[in-house]
Amino acid sequence: MEYIASAKNEHIKSAKKLTVKKYQKETGFYLLEGWHLVQEALTAGQTPRRIYATQKFLDKIELRPFYEQTSEISEAVAKHLSETETPQGIFAVMPLVLGSLPKTLAGQFLLLDQIQDPGNVGTLVRTADAAGVKTIVFGAGTADPYNPKVLRAMQGSQFHVNIVSAPLPPLVAQLQAAKIPVYGTELNVNAKPYLAVEPAPQFALIVGNEGNGMSQELLAATDTNLYIPIKGQAESLNVAVAAAVVLFHLTA
Repeated sequence: MEYIASAKNEHIKSAKKLTVKKYQKETGFYLLEGWHLVQEALTAGQTPRRIYATQKFLDKIELRPFYEQTSEISEAVAKHLSETETPQGIFAVMPLVLGSLPKTLAGQFLLLDQIQDPGNVGTLVRTADAAGVKTIVFGAGTADPYNPKVLRAMQGSQFHVNIVSAPLPPLVAQLQAAKIPVYGTELNVNAKPYLAVEPAPQFALIVGNEGNGMSQELLAATDTNLYIPIKGQAESLNVAVAAAVVLFHLTA
């Protein structure tokens, strides 16, 4: 097994670039960091192009089928590759995999409209996964699913669900044509309390930008817009928290 002690190694230089969207698109690969995420990827049947690991990970049973693709790295190299202050010491170069929408739309969907904060985006995917929602659509202006902070916040849920990037306005029309109700989220008197809508096996929920909410175009296109009654003095809820409240009701 190759041992890499220097961050100046050409393989390490290339791997480091794979945290940047430009190089991800050019190569078709991204860098996944941390044992939990690497383990989730392998469990999901994905094949790494390369694995870089410090000594403590080399005896992991899950890595044995990928011995030929694995290089041992020094702690210094791990620190160089890491996007965190306390690197775990394992990284995998993984293929970019984005899902697609089926020809026949059915089931439950979460649509993200210009959600810019990577932590919120990752938490929304993780929340949808926990609620049993299988398709999450990243609309224009939403943080990239392969942003390192988004990857960390998803905590492996990206391997359990179908993540799609698509423009939302035409998708809303397609969902409605398939008789799937589309709900928006809006804090105003024209919206309905979320508990006024019954749980259902089919729906789409749109959540909007942290500061500005959903676009007016989408708000006008939904079947119903929902809000969460606030009993205290807080002005609003974090978008991921609000989505969790509504999703767990709709999927109950």
